[in-house]
Amino acid sequence: MSDRNAARGIVRVGFLCGVAFITSSAIQGCVHGQDWRADLLWTTVFGGCAVLLLAVVGSLGIRVLLRSRLPREVARGNVAAGIAAGGHYAATGLIIAGCLYGDDLGTLGVSVVFFVIAQATLHLFVILFRSLTVYADDQEVMGENVAAALSYAGATVAIAVIVGHAAEGDFAGWGPSLRAYALALVSALVLYPVRQLVVQTLFLRQRFALRGGGLDRLIAHEHDVGVSAVEAVSYLAAAFVLTGIA
Repeated sequence: MSDRNAARGIVRVGFLCGVAFITSSAIQGCVHGQDWRADLLWTTVFGGCAVLLLAVVGSLGIRVLLRSRLPREVARGNVAAGIAAGGHYAATGLIIAGCLYGDDLGTLGVSVVFFVIAQATLHLFVILFRSLTVYADDQEVMGENVAAALSYAGATVAIAVIVGHAAEGDFAGWGPSLRAYALALVSALVLYPVRQLVVQTLFLRQRFALRGGGLDRLIAHEHDVGVSAVEAVSYLAAAFVLTGIA
């Protein structure tokens, strides 16, 4: 019998997006065109480790996010939970893609350490950014609010774009590399005015608020998927512009 659980299908889509990001990064970062055997070896090593990390860390992540309720809700067929979990897989894939590439074992070790730092940064930034909402993400997602899940997933992936971009680049020693990483992360602050000013005030014509506001009401009370789609795409557009400029 076929699996008709739409939530599981969405989670698989998020995982496949993560694999696609990793594959592209491995090819660009491990293939130099001088020795096909070396290119194949290091693409396989880095790509294989990256996909393994995605499977393990992604699975662990959805077990601790939103008060550890996602796996049960996905199994129940909660589409909102599937969107949140799928967004986490895609975001984790972006972080891994920004960290794991190279052509020697020393670089692999450094890459894994930087991934741990970047993944922790992602979780911290998501928690801080979602504190701008006056509704509880976990309660809304468990209540099958697709609008809230789309908002959460959009913010998570957008932050991952910024964090993954900050983690990219040649390793120049821990001090210089971490300073450059921290400096690049400052651009994530732009997501605050994108949410509260651009989306809420300019796009939706709601009154400006430092926290919460009409945007939260439309998502939490009216479950307006169209509004959350505008919010999510605005985050992603801002992240793409920021990382393209940097």
